[in-house]
Amino acid sequence: MLAPVLVPWYLVRALETDILKKKQFVASSSTRRSPRIRLQVPVFVRGTDASGAEFIELTKTLNISATGACITSAHIIRPDQVVHLTIPAPSPASSSLIPSETPPIAAKVLRQDSLGEMRLFGLEFLRAIE
Repeated sequence: MLAPVLVPWYLVRALETDILKKKQFVASSSTRRSPRIRLQVPVFVRGTDASGAEFIELTKTLNISATGACITSAHIIRPDQVVHLTIPAPSPASSSLIPSETPPIAAKVLRQDSLGEMRLFGLEFLRAIE
């Protein structure tokens, strides 16, 4: 089994282009503005759950695009709620080319699905990643 690929947000756009050239992307509906790629990226999700309690959780994306992502979460998050995603950055000593922090990405919850005990959330970024 292959280990998940961990990629900073600023490299996702370049990966999308490469994967599109190879046609290895998630099948998309005609309503998608940009194709999604199967890519597990660790993210901190910050928001308020359905009971009104604030939370921060380390989770991962299951797929991602320039305009949205599918994430897993142990929390119940309501549709239309805004959450903030932050990608953990490696220590500054590991590379001078990588920023020491990543700005939060605001996203609106579009849908919720369950897969066994896992909750899946479809998110739309409020601003596309460029």
